[in-house]
Amino acid sequence: MAGLVASGERGARADESTPPITCTKAGLCSLHGKVQIVSSFAKYKVQIVSSFPDIKVQKVTSFPDGPGKWQFVTSFPDFTIQIVDSFPDIKVQYVDSFPGCD
Repeated sequence: MAGLVASGERGARADESTPPITCTKAGLCSLHGKVQIVSSFAKYKVQIVSSFPDIKVQKVTSFPDGPGKWQFVTSFPDFTIQIVDSFPDIKVQYVDSFPGCD
């Protein structure tokens, strides 16, 4: 599954593989997979916005196999996120269609 490294180079936890995607427009736009929301020790800090997102995310119930398609799970995630109000790694806007980047 895809990952993302912020410019601060946060390391991966022992139970997660090293993120293969760097923090570029192309790397961020290909972020997809099974996601678990956690309250601490997340791989990425995410802020939910209504305009000017870094990536548009479509919530799916199966097959999160395309850019911007995230399936929310409670176990065995590809990556973890923490919802924050400030200082995010990624700004996300939820959409019903056309996920990914513009």
